[in-house]
Amino acid sequence: MGADLSQRLVPDGLWDQVAPLLPSFATRRQGGGTAPLDERAVFAAVVYVLTSGCAWRHLPPTFGVSPATAHRRFSAWTRAGLWCRLHRAVPNGRSACGEPDWTSAIVDAASVRVRRASSDRPGPGPGRGRP
Repeated sequence: MGADLSQRLVPDGLWDQVAPLLPSFATRRQGGGTAPLDERAVFAAVVYVLTSGCAWRHLPPTFGVSPATAHRRFSAWTRAGLWCRLHRAVPNGRSACGEPDWTSAIVDAASVRVRRASSDRPGPGPGRGRP
């Protein structure tokens, strides 16, 4: 399930655009530390948290990345300006052939202003004899 979910979240085409934009992490001068992680797995874990809305601490272990590592990389990538560069590099909501990606469309009906009932109009309403 983990590989399938990672592939869905970060398909090959997206990864080809993201990989060159990721900042490289230098090895520690004093040595030690942990083994390098698969950047694609870390990126998929970060995308999962950002798109699902789950808390970092609830990141599923199927990604093979600890929640702390995913959050640290997200913070480092944010400081490095990855998200701005990524928005400029990836076509804005368009598929590879230039058609709009309607699966990402969001309709916000809550932004429509509601007319308030006038106090001079008869009929039920807030504070006017409503049962």
